[in-house]
Amino acid sequence: MRNPLVALSLLITAAFTPAPKLADGQAPPVAAPYDVAADAHAAVDAAFARAHATGRRVLVDFGGNWCGDCRVLAGILANPAVHDWAQTGFETVLVDVGRLNKNMDIAERWGVHITAVPTVLVLTADGKLLNPGNVFALADARAMSAQAVVDLLATWRAPG
Repeated sequence: MRNPLVALSLLITAAFTPAPKLADGQAPPVAAPYDVAADAHAAVDAAFARAHATGRRVLVDFGGNWCGDCRVLAGILANPAVHDWAQTGFETVLVDVGRLNKNMDIAERWGVHITAVPTVLVLTADGKLLNPGNVFALADARAMSAQAVVDLLATWRAPG
């Protein structure tokens, strides 16, 4: 069982760690951010186990290496300032959906039917979906500035 004082400390740190400010424009895309050979079910379960231990939220990014928006989102998350900041508030897992024919059942656990990627679920360590009306908010990541993506992530990252 996790120490409640450690969990509280992590939540406070996440709440008061401001989102990084990025230069205007977009981050370079990542060529292949999704591991097509990964056991996505095990990776999601491991992210929840870490979230229980750390008090962080779980960010599950469903996408495919063929998807330009997915690769742009991965590029933003790979920015060192964003990466370090996101790690203090999220346990992040990337799930390859193939051509929308693989690992789709994972999103269905939370009643989400993936029709576009990236689809991003933000969940509590106990599995409550926190962004039910916004799971497709980053589906057009190529049209968003990197700062707009980070600012949206910040709204999900803040302790509930």
